[in-house]
Amino acid sequence: MKASELRGLSIEELNQKINESEEELFNLRMKKTFAADNKEFVNRKRELKKTIAVAKTILNEKKRGK
Repeated sequence: MKASELRGLSIEELNQKINESEEELFNLRMKKTFAADNKEFVNRKRELKKTIAVAKTILNEKKRGK
């Protein structure tokens, strides 16, 4: 998800998005042995990590009132 899309979400929605992304990332890690060299797996994992980082940054900005 893009940062501009995440900025439009409320704090509750951001928390929900973070939790969903972390859960999906965890599930991908559990499947890692089955899809070790799968490019799709690697790309999705990278995308989820970025989404989580951006969402946490935006959440922190909103909590600080920026």
